[in-house]
Formats: sequence, structure tokens, C-alpha cells
Amino acid sequence: MIAPSSLPGFDRRLCVVANRWGARRVVGVFFGAISRLGDGAFWYALMLAFALLGGMRGAQAALHMLATGAVALALYRGLKRWARRPRPFRACDGVVAHVPPLDEFSFPSGHTLHAVSFSIVALAYFPALAALLLPFTALIAASRVVLGLHYPSDVLAASVLGIGLGSLSLWLGPGSTPFA
Repeated sequence: MIAPSSLPGFDRRLCVVANRWGARRVVGVFFGAISRLGDGAFWYALMLAFALLGGMRGAQAALHMLATGAVALALYRGLKRWARRPRPFRACDGVVAHVPPLDEFSFPSGHTLHAVSFSIVALAYFPALAALLLPFTALIAASRVVLGLHYPSDVLAASVLGIGLGSLSLWLGPGSTPFA
């Protein structure tokens, strides 16, 4: 278990500052919408668009993203059960949840893990989407802290895991040469 008292002070302070910024109506609504899209709607729509509009390469990309997402889900659930880190709004004075959490624990950020791994896979097949996917993925990660649902270290760890998982899936994936 990762106890809140063992968190570095900077992690907690950054969490509080970001969460207070999110208390502004326009900021909270914006990041709430980004986070909601990161629940899956955006990614499922992207996979569907790939499958329907991208020909054989698009279908392969969609299946690759689905497989990567299934592994990310298992990894995220296992780590949540192992770490059992309380969410910041439960453990830090001054942090409030601006939206309800999808589950009980904080570490790692499943939204960030999925966004990063999905983006890596999608960009391997369709690099022209970088201008859309990279900022969207960064906004999803930021939203989790701003909304009071994760510590910055949860998001950072999920980003590292997502990079590793997405990269590994490309290395192991169909034909192992998605850039071809």
C-alpha cells in the first residue's frame, strides 16, 4: 500500500494547487468534459473510425488498440488492488473531487494509462493524428489531477506504464512493423 503520508510534499502541493485551479467553473467544466471523453467514448469512436474508414490498416490499428486496452485494463486493476492508495480528495486537506471517481483508489491513473498506450498505438498506424492525440492525451492526464482524482505521481507512473505497454505492443504486435 502506498500511504498518503509517504508522498513527497511536492506531489501533494501540486495536487492541491491544480485542484484549486479546477474549482473555477470554466476550468472544472472543461477538464470534466475532457476526463469524460477519456472514460472511453473518444477512444472507442476513434477505433470505430479506424475500422470503418481506414481500410485493412485501420482495422488492424483498431484491433491492436483493443488488445492493448485489454492488457492496460488488467494491469491497471491489478496495480490498484496492490497499491490501494487513497484518492487525493480523501487524503489531502483542501482537495475536492470535482467529478465522481470511477473506482476507489488512486494509483495508477487508468485514464492516463489508456490514453498514452492508445495514442502510441494509434500514432504508429496514423502519425498524422499526432496534432490531435498528443494534446488530448496530455489534457486527459492533467484533468485527473485538476479534478482531484489523482496525484501527479499517479499520472506520471501511468504515463510511463502507458509508454512501456504501447511500445511493447508495437514490438510484439501484428507483423511487428506498424510503420511500414
